[in-house]
Amino acid sequence: MANEEDDPVVREIKPKQQKVELEMAIDTLNPNYCRSKGEQIALNVDGACTDETSTYSSKLMDKQTFCSSQTTSNTSRYAAALYRQGELHLTPLHGILQLRPSFSYLDKADAKHREREAANEAGDSSQDEAEDDVKQITVRFSRPESEQARQRRVQSYEFLQKKHAEEPWVHLHYYGLRDSRSEHERQYLLCPGSSGVENTELVKSPSEYLMMLMPPSQEEEKDKPVAPSNVLSMAQLRTLPLADQIKILMKNVKVMPFANLMSLLGPSIDSVAVLRGIQKVAMLVQGNWVVKSDILYPKDSSSPHSGVPAEVLCRGRDFVMWKFTQSRWVVRKEVATVTKLCAEDVKDFLEHMAVVRINKGWEFILPYDGEFIKKHPDVVQRQHMLWTGIQAKLEKVYNLVKETMPKTPDAQSGPAGLVSGDQRIQVAKTKAQQNHALLERELQRRKEQLRAPAVPPGVRIKEEPVSEEGEEDDEQEAEEEEPMDTSPIGLHSKLANGLPPGRAAGTDSFNGHPPPGCASTPVARELRAFVEATFQRQFVLTLSELKRLFNLHLASLPPGHTLFSGISDRMLQDTVLAAGCKQILVPFPPQTAASPDEQKVFALWESGDMSDQHRQVLLEIFSKNYRVRRNMIQSRLTQECGEDLSKQEVDKVLKDCCVSYGGMWYLKGTVQS
Repeated sequence: MANEEDDPVVREIKPKQQKVELEMAIDTLNPNYCRSKGEQIALNVDGACTDETSTYSSKLMDKQTFCSSQTTSNTSRYAAALYRQGELHLTPLHGILQLRPSFSYLDKADAKHREREAANEAGDSSQDEAEDDVKQITVRFSRPESEQARQRRVQSYEFLQKKHAEEPWVHLHYYGLRDSRSEHERQYLLCPGSSGVENTELVKSPSEYLMMLMPPSQEEEKDKPVAPSNVLSMAQLRTLPLADQIKILMKNVKVMPFANLMSLLGPSIDSVAVLRGIQKVAMLVQGNWVVKSDILYPKDSSSPHSGVPAEVLCRGRDFVMWKFTQSRWVVRKEVATVTKLCAEDVKDFLEHMAVVRINKGWEFILPYDGEFIKKHPDVVQRQHMLWTGIQAKLEKVYNLVKETMPKTPDAQSGPAGLVSGDQRIQVAKTKAQQNHALLERELQRRKEQLRAPAVPPGVRIKEEPVSEEGEEDDEQEAEEEEPMDTSPIGLHSKLANGLPPGRAAGTDSFNGHPPPGCASTPVARELRAFVEATFQRQFVLTLSELKRLFNLHLASLPPGHTLFSGISDRMLQDTVLAAGCKQILVPFPPQTAASPDEQKVFALWESGDMSDQHRQVLLEIFSKNYRVRRNMIQSRLTQECGEDLSKQEVDKVLKDCCVSYGGMWYLKGTVQS
């Protein structure tokens, strides 16, 4: 390319709704110009033959089109400056346009390519097939176009492009930089007054002069800018009211922590006002704010994929948001099954607020914001009430089985935060008090058992000493003689996995001794509720994963909660067994890198659904094999459960208990990649 001053300009200009297109000639004789590339582009655009409609008549790309774009919507504060003979002359600007290269010739090349392919296909078919006979043609008349259909057609992209192409070019004469006409036009940029005394506008006080330079804009107060698109600048955004700023930011970002929202709005904005505004356009999910569905899908809109009305889309997206208030993970197939929406709509919902993880599902895009939860409990409680109402509507519309919302609003999988020294002291005091009360009750219970005459003759009960300090070493406890079960069931029934059949919930004995503490204590009840809820969601868990989930659960609880009294690994395992689970002795390979906690695998044996029998057969398979192929699982399930077992039932039990890796199936948590 030659320098800009040496480039001749084709004297054509095309105004269109504050837009200008300018054609500029390219110096094809310049040594930097690639002639072969220019010929190839011209050939792709115009083809082999040239006519009046050709873009490049010289069979060479010898010109480039520049299209203008509006750089700013408000030019009242801009001026062109010209400095001459010690004087600065300012001229106000009424419009600023920036010229950028237009690549519309590439669209023409693509169109030519498609036409050539269609012509080749038509030619081949005409050679292969004989000439068709005369056929009867049915003539149909189109319906008269309605006003609504006409408005859609006028606003369509194809109509605007056609209208744009039909506009005629305006030929103008170009004058060079040093031409006398150009010099004459530049004189208009100079102030005609020769003396500063004659200009009375400058004989003013500094405050009046400043008011003249920057007058208060009355037009902005009357005509507020319309909610802009994604290209809205922060300067334009801050001219809007606070409610509109929050709505536009949330509509574009869709998911945002409250701290990030405050940083975008500026340090001078009151956080209380922002909290009031954000609750009108967003919902709280895992401590973060997600834009409401009716903001993204207005009342009269519809899905671009399936044409589903906005009301149905809002319901489906609310279901996805509600699922994320329950868990960090959501499965797309489950959402599609419940909402009955197409895959593209469901994918749009999930992409708004989650990221896909291979072999896991969709994970919420932002980490749990525990800091906001602790700082604004009133807002969290209000959002919890809103979610409770939304849950009731979703259960009614989708016929869902009643699911329990978290006791603490938005307490899903929150990471454990830092604990201050005062909090640790308070937790330790509470733990000591609870341990002391538990030991007192346990001592009283054992004394009553000694006084009770209900012991069968010939059975001797050994009374174990109780520590006054409330702490017992785990190793010493394992070495001590365990008390004998004196109940008739315990003497004559056969224990399966340490659990007698037909046990009563919360009062059964296992492994030859009572449950930890006592099933009626608050600690035992809370721990058992957590274990049962966890295994209802995830049917198979290793001890390592269960401990991780329990730590996350502890992090979501308020300080001083009863579960902070201290839960040992043994107590956790005993509670798992008491909750109807079994330990699966998976034969890990000798060279496994799994830790001892990762080799302890527990599974829910009976959940009360139709898949219990299938799950039990699958768990028995993995008690003898570390990894299994699908065909082996299929054949074993068919053998045990009958020939009418469907593929969906097999997929469900595999999804509940297993993961696939390298073409083999493993129990969850046991695969070592």
